[in-house]
Amino acid sequence: MSSQLNNRNKALKMMLWFGIGSLFMTFAGLTSAFIVSKNREDWIFNFELPDAFYYSLMIIILSSICLIIARRFLINDKIKNVSILLFTTILLGIIFIVLQFLGFNQIIDNGYHFTGPTSTINSSFIFLIAFVHAIHVMVALIALIVVLIKNLKGLYNSKDLIGFELASIFWHFVDILWIYLFIFLVFFG
Repeated sequence: MSSQLNNRNKALKMMLWFGIGSLFMTFAGLTSAFIVSKNREDWIFNFELPDAFYYSLMIIILSSICLIIARRFLINDKIKNVSILLFTTILLGIIFIVLQFLGFNQIIDNGYHFTGPTSTINSSFIFLIAFVHAIHVMVALIALIVVLIKNLKGLYNSKDLIGFELASIFWHFVDILWIYLFIFLVFFG
């Protein structure tokens, strides 16, 4: 029975990694298209990223740190601490999403839109890249909420933490992805 469970856990992790690989390719394609578009006549050089994106970077890094600490507590079967840190991670994730939309509003306040006559290729790409990323953060938040509920029910412990690990891997992926996207947009935007 233990061997079947171990094989199931390996299969779940492998499926997650395949999904992450496809998401990585999606964002690689978007950032490649962004670079290629810099040759267009309507490209605006030195496009300023909104301040909210800088704050969101700090928030998502902090959220991953909370999740790393939560895992350490889970390994030591300190379930109450895990729940507190999972809740904190979820709250920080929600703040991240709010900051993304505040960033979109800051771009609009500067006179640039996603589409239409006041859009630029820069603003369209920035909206698209950040919005697609935000959707994936929302999916990761749903996974973390499920993990929090299961943890509150006592379903995770140091010997059974596969659901926690899968949600954590995905969360850290969207975290690292935002760090990459942010750095990309700062240096190539």
